[in-house]
Amino acid sequence: MTIHHSALDRLLMTADNALRTVLGVHGASRPCPQPLTESAVLDDAQKREAAALMRVNHVGEVCAQALYNAQALSTRDPALREHFEAAAREETDHLAWTKQRVDELGGRLSLLNPLWYAGAFAIGLAAGRVGDRVSLGFVVETERQVEQHLDSHLEKLPEGDTASRAIVRQMRDDEVRHAKDAERAGGIELPAPVRGLMRAAAKVMTTTAHYI
Repeated sequence: MTIHHSALDRLLMTADNALRTVLGVHGASRPCPQPLTESAVLDDAQKREAAALMRVNHVGEVCAQALYNAQALSTRDPALREHFEAAAREETDHLAWTKQRVDELGGRLSLLNPLWYAGAFAIGLAAGRVGDRVSLGFVVETERQVEQHLDSHLEKLPEGDTASRAIVRQMRDDEVRHAKDAERAGGIELPAPVRGLMRAAAKVMTTTAHYI
């Protein structure tokens, strides 16, 4: 049975999601990916580096939540709204997994999560206001860049940290699928200058979140 929510309902649900995301309150619908082999014992330097990388990945998922929820709020197409909401629910798994791993490594989440969420939400709203095909194109490009980012983290994570690697691999597979889904739904390729600005903004975010 399809449940129809009013505009006020959607606004309240969006605000609730924002608070849960920023405050780190999220549960996964899928079990956390498990490595084929047990992680090696990491020294303090390896733990700090792995925790920093997983914190960056968590920030990426905070931004993904903001983007998807803003785009769901701005579209008038019920089917597309469900598309964005379904993707956001799956990204919630990533939020829970990365937070769990950061905690296990003795790290902390980014202190700037409210700022990351607000900025990404504003971008998502802007993309949604331009039009659905542009909004979907924004998803395609974002997920492609995230895929590249996660591939780079698989190179940077300590070899023995198989637990973090298992999470990152599953996240990468999900992001690839999200990009393909958005492309099939009608997403258009964004202009090169826009793609370049997105890469520059992502670089600032990932560099800052590595430390703060």
